[in-house]
Amino acid sequence: MDCIADLHIHSRYSMATSPLGTPEYLDLWARKKGISILGTGDLTHPVWREQLREKLIPAEEGLYRLKEEFLLPKAAACPGEAPRFLLSGEISSIYKKKGKTRKVHSVILLPDLETAGRFSGRLEAIGNIHSDGRPILGLDCRDLLEILLEVCPRGILIPAHVWTPHFSLFGAFSGFDSIEDCFGDLTSYVHALETGLSSDPAMNRRWSALDGYQLVSSSDAHSPQKLGRESCLLDIPLSYEGVYEAVQHGKGLTGTIEFFPEEGKYHYDGHRKCGLCLSPEETEAYQGICPVCGRKITVGVSSRIRALSDRKPGCEEEKRDYFEKLVPLQEVISACEGVSPASKRVQGKYEELLKKAGTEFDILRKVPLEDIRLAAGEKIEEGIRRLRAGEVICTPGYDGEYGKIRLLEEP
Repeated sequence: MDCIADLHIHSRYSMATSPLGTPEYLDLWARKKGISILGTGDLTHPVWREQLREKLIPAEEGLYRLKEEFLLPKAAACPGEAPRFLLSGEISSIYKKKGKTRKVHSVILLPDLETAGRFSGRLEAIGNIHSDGRPILGLDCRDLLEILLEVCPRGILIPAHVWTPHFSLFGAFSGFDSIEDCFGDLTSYVHALETGLSSDPAMNRRWSALDGYQLVSSSDAHSPQKLGRESCLLDIPLSYEGVYEAVQHGKGLTGTIEFFPEEGKYHYDGHRKCGLCLSPEETEAYQGICPVCGRKITVGVSSRIRALSDRKPGCEEEKRDYFEKLVPLQEVISACEGVSPASKRVQGKYEELLKKAGTEFDILRKVPLEDIRLAAGEKIEEGIRRLRAGEVICTPGYDGEYGKIRLLEEP
């Protein structure tokens, strides 16, 4: 079946997350968005696993759904169908290797709660898994992968948001210059890489070292409203095995849904406190030193890809992966109405549009523009038309500051 999957999210038990990160609200917002397969997030957290055990029921092989008794009243009115949950979590590894402190995040996918419990038991012997849904462990990524494979040979490890400067496989400040440097003799068990919000598949294909890997996308959402801001397009049997074959071997991975990478908060270089946003070429001209404060510039994703890539922008390989660039529907409505995405006006129009036209992804991607005009008016119709056509104005994000995408302004 054709479906949308968001495999990397967080529950309320991770640091700096919404208290609404519960099974009930994740189910509700997945329905609103049109997400069919949703990672549970935080599979190592004991209390979260107990809540999942209480509130979920097995569905297809390796997947779960919310029990009817826990459905929120609003869920029945949502246009989307009941999502399936797949056990997922993120591990933060901070350790020393080859004389340098490494900080790398990894996404773990597992087929059931029992396996997640055994895996968590192994990690609990190494560090604290109780205080944060994304535990911080002094564990080499290679050893983390070894533990995973010992517990579950069909488990999946995906290096998370691989270009983020501070906590990723290729991060400018604490990462590696190759996958082999990180995973050593177990490199052959890593098959997929998460591109992150600040890069898209085409940017990643400029580096030939990544040719053998599936490029996947997820939201890394810290609140239910952010689900699906990036996700995978799949055509698979609805099962853990279907997800496994898509992620590990590309069978049924038909594409991804992407942020405009400029909107990601580490797309360009700079210093947020200094109000300085720089292109890779400008950073090079300044020799990596901030002209305002004299300290090292925070090197973003574009510069890091430029440093490691061996193909030029516009190369034929950039066309290898299908992907769509989207903006969340509430942001589209906000841009068209000229008010904050959090305003009651935007929220009201959002719910009304879902009721009249379908799920958020259907509205952004498929619903005829005439139907959108009838449901929400000409401004929102025009905003979605421009979004689908890529007619947007991008102000790049940098040093932790999200970029801005403008729809209804003229260049």
